[in-house]
Amino acid sequence: MPHTGHILHGRYAVVSCHVERPLDDDVWRRFSALQKRRPGGFAIAALMRPPAEGENEERWLERAREARTRAPFGLHTHWTAPDHARPTAGDPAVLVGEQGRWLESVGLRPTFFCGGGWYLDKGVAAVVADLGYADCTATAFRPGYLEADAPHLQLDEPVWLELADGRRLLEVPTTHSVGMLARGVLAPFRGQIVHVGLRFLALKRTVMDLDELQRDLRPEKTMSFANSRA
Repeated sequence: MPHTGHILHGRYAVVSCHVERPLDDDVWRRFSALQKRRPGGFAIAALMRPPAEGENEERWLERAREARTRAPFGLHTHWTAPDHARPTAGDPAVLVGEQGRWLESVGLRPTFFCGGGWYLDKGVAAVVADLGYADCTATAFRPGYLEADAPHLQLDEPVWLELADGRRLLEVPTTHSVGMLARGVLAPFRGQIVHVGLRFLALKRTVMDLDELQRDLRPEKTMSFANSRA
């Protein structure tokens, strides 16, 4: 398939946060303050875990809508439990589809998806494409807690993922964890896109948010999902 050239010119940084405990009042207070403060000028995207059975759905919706007014909003699925992100049974794609349709039904439309525990398989990728989201589950690093054979997508730059049915899914990988960012504060960032953030990063990159990036980014590379897993 022909590659599409980048529309973006320059070097950019975006920031996102996995909001895994949105109903913890102290966690939410701290996250809300961070979003409002916009350190370094960054609009911090909220990738939010939907409420599990027995959690307060009304309060979750109130907080999700609040976050969506401040920055890009994304779906962050935990498959097994609020404190257990990766799937342990069933079809992971089914839950992603259910959560995405529920969010649509309550007037919340995410623009991004990130799988809990950095999990993504071909079925989940297809559902993310069905929902019209971009994906940011891939990482430029392999998390140390993953077993050697655990499904994981490892990429160091944005690409189009070509799915089995020929469709393409925009993949915007997370390039740095907070720890990596802190250790690399004085080092050069070589890629065009750095996806993590905070204040000093704004001194090295043009500040952008995930929605702006998605609208303007056209990766040069396309790769088969089956060939991109690591």
